[in-house]
Amino acid sequence: MTRQPSRAVLRQPRHLLVAAAVAASLLTVSACSGSSDEGGSDGSTDAYGFDAVEQDPSAPITVWVDASRQPAVDAFEEANPDVKLNVETYDGGADGSGSFQTKIEAFNQAGSGWPDVVFSTQNNDAAWASQGTEPFAAPVDKGLFDSSFLDGFTEGALAPLTVDGTVYGLRNDLAPTVAWYDKSLMDQFGYTPPTTWEEYEALGTTVATEHPGYIVGAIGDSWTPEVYFWGGQAPMNTVTGADEFSADASDPKTVAMAEVLDGLNDAGVLAQESVFSPEFLQKHAGKVLMLPGPVWYSGALFQNADSLNAAPGTMTAGVPLSWDGEDPAAGNVGGGTWFVSQHSANLEAAKEFLTFVTSDDRYQVDLAPGLPAYSAAADKWLAKQAEANFFTSDFVDNVGTAATMVWDGWGYPRFSQESVWAKAVTPELAGGESLVDLLPTWETALKNEAQANGYKVS
Repeated sequence: MTRQPSRAVLRQPRHLLVAAAVAASLLTVSACSGSSDEGGSDGSTDAYGFDAVEQDPSAPITVWVDASRQPAVDAFEEANPDVKLNVETYDGGADGSGSFQTKIEAFNQAGSGWPDVVFSTQNNDAAWASQGTEPFAAPVDKGLFDSSFLDGFTEGALAPLTVDGTVYGLRNDLAPTVAWYDKSLMDQFGYTPPTTWEEYEALGTTVATEHPGYIVGAIGDSWTPEVYFWGGQAPMNTVTGADEFSADASDPKTVAMAEVLDGLNDAGVLAQESVFSPEFLQKHAGKVLMLPGPVWYSGALFQNADSLNAAPGTMTAGVPLSWDGEDPAAGNVGGGTWFVSQHSANLEAAKEFLTFVTSDDRYQVDLAPGLPAYSAAADKWLAKQAEANFFTSDFVDNVGTAATMVWDGWGYPRFSQESVWAKAVTPELAGGESLVDLLPTWETALKNEAQANGYKVS
């Protein structure tokens, strides 16, 4: 889904808790083998909720991670030297590349080669990985993990991985959107941080006149719809059950958000570059007044010497914006996911690995750049942020509040919303087209993609 270093919903902070030609291009792995229809020798159907292959507790496990998750692997290996890992690095499905699904489908055709554990940046991967005659993803709530452990995840964190009532993975981190702003600049300019989308638009218009060159947002990344349209409660990604999809570009909130962005874009206060691009830094470093976006911008941008590298005490995360007279809502940009393979011959080692990387302080608190999905680790991570005094004093409370506000009207289909946006909208927007005029194009592209993925579209 998203290119992020660690990319859902929290309670308040105290309880906080996110084939040959084809095969030739795949990862070269020494992975678990065997067919998922082989019954385990230990009553594995009852033990795990699926027909596991015969288990070998001495077998190494093959783990796929993106480069940003390598510290998690390193921390696990240091803490568990007796567990043998074969580690392969891939793109994590970033920006909706589909690499995870493509590789697994090729292994399905070959009948072998599956990894034991996979990290993905795409929460919607559970929608396909849980399906088929031989699903890849193992259910985690049918015996593989104790309910007491699963209950430790922040309320709602596992919802994106729940298909027909069964949970098929574990969240790595939470990624609610917040209204990031530079408090020092707000004070210097004499502005009051906006709390509504209407105030946000008005502020941007004022900034364009009084402080040209400063920006209040960015629309150059593929996750733009999750920041603005999800946060604005636009019904452009609605999934009902397992097989129904709808998108409504004529909905008043969809149109209103497009109008807000068009106005700000015309005023020149929205960056059109990706926030991870050199061009973004060259043009906008030191001139970011506001930047609505996910909580993981904290480490990815503001506390990153290679990015915006904000001065301590200048940045904070405001609560999500609302429409005038309505309750605020947050979007969600990522929050990585860990999957265990149903084909694994060493499920206990895979379980031990997932338990560590999702909940152990040695990774989630000490090393992870984003807000942990496991509530106990989240509490400590936020406390660590507070002690560092890098962000202003309301950061912890506002992040906790934002995480309770993720709008549940945005679904997790079997395809990447981001990929559709990047292909259908981003080039036209960069070419000068208005978002309002592009809404029908976006809706059509989404529905075509949904139909191609087997959804009934309305």
